[in-house]
Amino acid sequence: MQTIKLNNGIEMPIIGYGVFQVSPEECERCVLNAISAGYRLIDTAQAYYNEEGVGKAVTKSGVNRDELFLTTKVWITNSGEKKASESIEESLRKLNTDYIDLLLIHQPFSDYPGTWRAMEKAVRDGKVRAIGLSNFYPDRFVDMAEYAEIKPAVNQLKTNVFSQQWEAEAEMKPYGTRLMAWAPLTQGDPDLMTNPVIRALAEKYEKTPQQIALRYLIQRDIIAIPKSANKERMSQNLDVFDFALEKEEMESFISLEKPANPDFSHRNPKLVKFLLDYDRQFNPANKK
Repeated sequence: MQTIKLNNGIEMPIIGYGVFQVSPEECERCVLNAISAGYRLIDTAQAYYNEEGVGKAVTKSGVNRDELFLTTKVWITNSGEKKASESIEESLRKLNTDYIDLLLIHQPFSDYPGTWRAMEKAVRDGKVRAIGLSNFYPDRFVDMAEYAEIKPAVNQLKTNVFSQQWEAEAEMKPYGTRLMAWAPLTQGDPDLMTNPVIRALAEKYEKTPQQIALRYLIQRDIIAIPKSANKERMSQNLDVFDFALEKEEMESFISLEKPANPDFSHRNPKLVKFLLDYDRQFNPANKK
């Protein structure tokens, strides 16, 4: 597995398996299949409500813990130094591990400076190896990175062939922060399968459009976490290291950028209110 070096010297797999919207009941099976297929980076979050499934799969996989790279994220309702610290302990328990490889602030809302202080302490205490951010747009990212004693190792953003995040990447570069792509396969956008640029490259290299999309990210040194419940497709998503796009082909992707949907902007008050209320609505524990 190809790795990428973070700004604290830690090596991280450049492709991992994401478990967003994988149900708690299915998570263990899916992660076991992913590890069996060759994935060593698993990306979860407190607000996915499936950390325990990840932990069970890791335990049952037979793969040594130090060969796996576990990422999770602190949710808004656990923000602030005290609550974040308690939630980190809970994540460690659910993941059945002594340490988390990468811990992120999931959303740029509430007391995220307090959350960051708790995360920095977790690094100093040996409970977390690297810390970073998720969904921090360039303005919020710079505010956080300038404030932080430990600079963010990663910023996880919606990044794919149609959402290329050039501005964010440029602002992150001075801090050595790596871009990590959620929705690397465009969240099912049908244009991924029909776009003529992508289709032509898929035919040339005898790969799927999804493999071309992932290869594009890898060659930009962007960490990607595709998700699939299908074991064969999991393997396909890893089969992207036996070819390389040419410089002109990489440049051809620039024209594929699409305007961002304002309804899903973290600057949209409606989305912010939805996220602030997310745990109350979707946490299975609240429905018992």
